[in-house]
Amino acid sequence: MSYVDEVLKRVKEKNASEPEFLQAAEEVLESLKPVIDANEEKFRKEALLERLVEPDRQIKFRVPWVDDKGQVQVNTGYRVQYNNAIGPYKGGLRLHPSVNIGIIKFLGFEQIFKNSLTGLPIGGGKGGSDFDPKGKSDREVMAFCQSFMTELCKYIGADVDVPAGDIGTGAREIGYMFGQYKKIKGTYEGVLTGKGLSYGGSLARTEATGYGLVYITEELLKDHDMDIKDKTVVVSGAGNVAIYAIQKAQQLGAKVVTCSDSTGWIYDPEGIDVELLKEVKEVKRARLTEYAAARKSAEYHEKKNGEHGVWNIKCDIALPCATQNELDLDDAKELVKNGVLAVCEGANMPTTLDATKYLQDNGVLFICGKASNAGGVATSALEMSQNSERLSWTFEEVDGKLQQIMKNIYHNISDAAKRYDMEGNYVAGANIAGFEKVADAMLAQGVC
Repeated sequence: MSYVDEVLKRVKEKNASEPEFLQAAEEVLESLKPVIDANEEKFRKEALLERLVEPDRQIKFRVPWVDDKGQVQVNTGYRVQYNNAIGPYKGGLRLHPSVNIGIIKFLGFEQIFKNSLTGLPIGGGKGGSDFDPKGKSDREVMAFCQSFMTELCKYIGADVDVPAGDIGTGAREIGYMFGQYKKIKGTYEGVLTGKGLSYGGSLARTEATGYGLVYITEELLKDHDMDIKDKTVVVSGAGNVAIYAIQKAQQLGAKVVTCSDSTGWIYDPEGIDVELLKEVKEVKRARLTEYAAARKSAEYHEKKNGEHGVWNIKCDIALPCATQNELDLDDAKELVKNGVLAVCEGANMPTTLDATKYLQDNGVLFICGKASNAGGVATSALEMSQNSERLSWTFEEVDGKLQQIMKNIYHNISDAAKRYDMEGNYVAGANIAGFEKVADAMLAQGVC
């Protein structure tokens, strides 16, 4: 049995109740086989893979808070500090009822390689809670965030672990958490990213993940003698990533015709009205039914079990920007049947393993999330740099750095795939390019 197979067998036995983590571990380790096989004796002796798949620490804690009716509520908080071989732990805080330790571990594991691909000195971590900010008042959200940070603050710091936003954690939540950290610790430091511009945040951070997704998609198409201009794009999601991916794609001349939320999806053949979408989702925090009610060209479809949703729509490019495992094998078949050219992930692991393989086997250009959605964490690292230097860069400066980072990521993952005779396999290329840097750092630092 190969070293990879041995480690995967142990990981599956030890983490049987964590399907998302197992999916991520299998996808990464299987694609790393050519690298591991070439260095098997050395890596086995150093137990490199065992150390890579086991987090440095997993923190789980109670989060009590009081709702507007005076009732005490209790949620569970998590922080997984996965690997800091190349820099402080870095990764978002997800607030969603689906959050559990397996999901946080999968996200933290992916974050190791994603952060490595940015070329910036940041390690991998992730956190969050099963708290749902939807439908809560600002006071209730503040009460939760303050309680959450009261415990989390013991384990984080500007040179230790720097959390950020994620699903359910936007500027409001980051602000409440930062205020509580500052009050407890008595220090003003860049301990969180995604902060407001008035207290250390970075211009272009809000747009970064969506913009970065489109920048790497544009570079992918260019490398295959295609142009994003005049292409039809379908996007899932209607959060931060989706909104700004839609905006940047349309700025570059593409037509984006879909978006979605947890209850339904929009098809707008005239192209999504970004300003209206922002009004509905960012200002009103409302459902997409309000978008459809305000725009005659838009069709609203309620989500139904077994239907393909936005992946039904004929397109050239698909950008899944909602959540994990939202694009399955049937969806992939529908996209291929309709002639899709490229699928680039805006969310974390939104495509199932069998769907990924089907897309690749059918000649679809496919870039996985750890590469294509790395623009968010890259700009978070740029925010950390600005905080450390007590500087504030212009939008154009940050956006320019983001563009270059995403171009570099594309060419690095493409080159890594070519080096191991897997040209065009950008999943393997991303895993290899991310792994090589982390593995080198881990070996250089000894057994720790």
